[in-house]
Amino acid sequence: MRCLSCPWLPTTKQRLLSRSTISHRRSYHSSWLSAIDFTHEACISHLRSCTNLSELNQIHSQMIKSGLSDAPFSTFLCNNVIRSYVRLGAPRLAFSTFIRMNHVGVSPDNYTFPAILKATTQIFALREGRAIHGVAMKIGLDTDVFVESGLIHLYAKFGEFDDAHQVFDESPHRKLGSWNAIISGFVQGGRSHEALSMFFELGRSGLVPDDVTIVSVVPACASLGDLDLASQIHGCAVKLCLTESEVLTQNALVDMYGKCGRMDLARKMFDEMPQRNVSSWTSMIVGLAVNGLATDALRCFEQMLIAGVRPNHVTFVGVLSACVHAGLVDEGLNYFDEMVHGHKMVPMMQHYGCMVDLLGRAGRLQEAKEMIESMPMKPNVVIWGALLGACEKHTSVDIGEWVARHLLELEPDSDGVYVVLSNIYASANMWEDVQSTRRKMKEGSVAKTPGFSLATNSSY
Repeated sequence: MRCLSCPWLPTTKQRLLSRSTISHRRSYHSSWLSAIDFTHEACISHLRSCTNLSELNQIHSQMIKSGLSDAPFSTFLCNNVIRSYVRLGAPRLAFSTFIRMNHVGVSPDNYTFPAILKATTQIFALREGRAIHGVAMKIGLDTDVFVESGLIHLYAKFGEFDDAHQVFDESPHRKLGSWNAIISGFVQGGRSHEALSMFFELGRSGLVPDDVTIVSVVPACASLGDLDLASQIHGCAVKLCLTESEVLTQNALVDMYGKCGRMDLARKMFDEMPQRNVSSWTSMIVGLAVNGLATDALRCFEQMLIAGVRPNHVTFVGVLSACVHAGLVDEGLNYFDEMVHGHKMVPMMQHYGCMVDLLGRAGRLQEAKEMIESMPMKPNVVIWGALLGACEKHTSVDIGEWVARHLLELEPDSDGVYVVLSNIYASANMWEDVQSTRRKMKEGSVAKTPGFSLATNSSY
């Protein structure tokens, strides 16, 4: 594991600071700001209540002007500035604050590093993350429980699982936070078996899991679809009394049972919840949708609206997926319109993917093509693939060729595109084009990938 040392800071400052990152240094003199009594306590209060980046920049500029951020006791203040920038989606400004701390002699503490490491993951800056690790080692904070958890999360987020495990293994006094970080990291990295192994190892270590542990490990059971393991995790949560008042735990269990195909158990858990938030309803809607219970999913969505709970982007993915499974084209178009105009949400890639799939399955290929052309972002291979599959089903040569050109730009070595395009030509009795397509595959050395099956073992 490579950790860079402190001298990186000035160089990184020059590279990271752009016009946007130095804008906070300018002094703003709005009437409300000039009236603030900029004491230590007032700064903390304003930082924590700040809701937008412009306001935060003004507060930070005034702190610099008044000298508060340079005072010997200002580590706590700087930590709050860094956390506020991270919270408001400005990780580079968090970096500039961290760099300035070094320049003015304000020492970081064990609360500084988790916040700045989170900023590192937001801008995918692994090199800088390693450098921050080096700084933490230099001042002896790398084994602090908060810093250690942040480092494990950092390396796992970048797929550097050996480094994440090394940080975990080298901990002299391993606390629950480190276990939670490594379990969560493995789950988010798609390494569910390793996450579950760590969970059972945690049980043997004598430490008691908490709600964060359960919420972290539950997705591993869900991704494997292993009902036996899911039941064990649920039993552990019940034994620890984490299912009675922890909404996050309850939501995770609803989602888990849905992904394991047991909507009866998901419904039982959902109905017994004393409180439900948007994630609770969304977990039920998505679970019902993916298990082919489209009517129930849409009914659940209507109940959610009656309950006064505002849906989010994920909720509408579930609703649109339900429409796809049930072939409810007009209803899907209405829900998409409701999302955009009724709830003022900007559609994301997943929403467009559902709509293209919905229209394509129904044979409304021209509308699906127009939906793709209206997207503000470039379609991914999933969306193109869905439309190509629809073209094969409905024997649409023109649109199929159009889709194939775009797909081959993204995946020039894809054998699947040639195979499907060849099938479209065959269905249209265009045998010369079939031969031409197969010839292109041979000339480009593209071979059809053989199929395979995967066996799983759920014993731990």
